[in-house]
Amino acid sequence: MPITPEQVSELMRRRRSIFPKTYNKKPIPKDIIEEVLENANWAPTHRLTEPWRFKVFMGNALVRLGEYLADFYKNNIPADEFSETKHKKSKESPLQSACVIAICMRPDPTGSVPEWEELAAVACAVQNMWLTCTAHGIGSYWSTPKAALEADEFLGLGEGERCLGLFYMGYHDLPDLPGKRSPITEKTTWVLE
Repeated sequence: MPITPEQVSELMRRRRSIFPKTYNKKPIPKDIIEEVLENANWAPTHRLTEPWRFKVFMGNALVRLGEYLADFYKNNIPADEFSETKHKKSKESPLQSACVIAICMRPDPTGSVPEWEELAAVACAVQNMWLTCTAHGIGSYWSTPKAALEADEFLGLGEGERCLGLFYMGYHDLPDLPGKRSPITEKTTWVLE
């Protein structure tokens, strides 16, 4: 069955950042998480470097992730800037999620493409994840706290690998949320000659 341009447009325009505090406790079946990851794997990638790597946290691993995030926040914020609310949120956001995926990148070790292209490929993979979640009615959110960006040891990353954030996932009971975009005409210049 062919996918119509209207269906593609509707899916892309329905994608939203849905935050963990709105997730319900419904588990996400493993086969859907695998589909999300497989669709990520089909992102564009220059020279087929496929730089994306993923670490999937579920079950008790979400507790460990929350403790890591909360401890990192507490140990890396000046005492006069510490917020109990942010500390608590760091710990609880993974626990409110059915799944959290660490979005990692392993650039081509030969340097065959510039790093920005590897970053763009990973971002395209995340967009594929987001669209797949949207199609399944799963809320998702790409978060980039310093704790994630500096989580090499916690995540067991290899040489040259780095974390680009955390992708929170969970079913939710929110109604469809309106989109917020300014007109494309404000961002487009047509060059005709």
